[in-house]
Amino acid sequence: MENMIELKEITKEFKVLNRREGLKGSFQDLFSRDYKIVRAVDHISLSVKPGEIVGFLGPNGAGKSTTIKMMTGVLEPTSGELLVNGRIPYKNRTQNSQEIGVVFGQRSQLWWALPLIESFKLLKDIYQIPQEEYDGMMELYAKLVNFDEILHKPVRQMSLGQRTLSDILAAFLHNPKVVFLDEPTIGLDVAMKSKIRELILELNKQKHTTVILTTHDMGDVDALCERIVIIDKGKMLYDNDIVHLRKFFGAYRTLKIRPREKMDVMVEDLTKELEMMDVRISHDDEWVFLLVNEEKTSVLKVLGLIQEKHKIKDMQLEEISTEDVIKKIYKEGI
Repeated sequence: MENMIELKEITKEFKVLNRREGLKGSFQDLFSRDYKIVRAVDHISLSVKPGEIVGFLGPNGAGKSTTIKMMTGVLEPTSGELLVNGRIPYKNRTQNSQEIGVVFGQRSQLWWALPLIESFKLLKDIYQIPQEEYDGMMELYAKLVNFDEILHKPVRQMSLGQRTLSDILAAFLHNPKVVFLDEPTIGLDVAMKSKIRELILELNKQKHTTVILTTHDMGDVDALCERIVIIDKGKMLYDNDIVHLRKFFGAYRTLKIRPREKMDVMVEDLTKELEMMDVRISHDDEWVFLLVNEEKTSVLKVLGLIQEKHKIKDMQLEEISTEDVIKKIYKEGI
């Protein structure tokens, strides 16, 4: 099977001005030729098959967005080979844009003052979608989501969740080969996150659309991605299925405790005992953070120990963050 996306030793460098401090320095910068070269993406190779959902992970500044922009044709690589659906994106921008869908952060592609249905009609004309295909997609959307409450609502009156949902529907409307989703569930409540994830999965299944998903939410990764790619400082650290990653890091949970007493008292009292249980403890002004390896000890056991000795105002349980996963990959490897 031919790959939908092919990256071979892709590198992207930017020329950045070495800025001086102060007002005088700012004036001198206007005429300066003192530049440095920053490598945002460093020899990344990647192949994605048609219909795959790939999680593209990494901390802020890792090079994720730069790589995505090269795939969409917005940026030209400094070196290396890049093909999307058999085309070089930056050389065939018009054709490439006809065959991809994009949802980037909170930048909506919908018309702010118009009802959603009018945005869809405009996109139908822009992408020259045949009437039969358009009607088929609208029928599919009506089955997948509660369409009536948003279809005739102006975008500016929508909640963040409704707007995100609408943007994803718009990105899939012209039946693209590839859809790029950048943090699609950021800022949404649990119910809307679940609805968005179900929608993406169903559209991928029914239309066999390749999806590249950037996210910091491990819930998105668990729900959507069988394969994940992790990059940091422009370099690829990991490219494998999520089962393999969970085998190494899935047992870690972060237990957050907000004590009723002084923070220092709880931390000092618990530190020795928790270290013996292989639980790492840290804190800020409000919360105590306990990184628990559930293969060695359970979160319930740690919580029980704390409750025996201390009064708790509030608690939360979180999956290990993407940043923590990357740190552990650096320290322990895969």
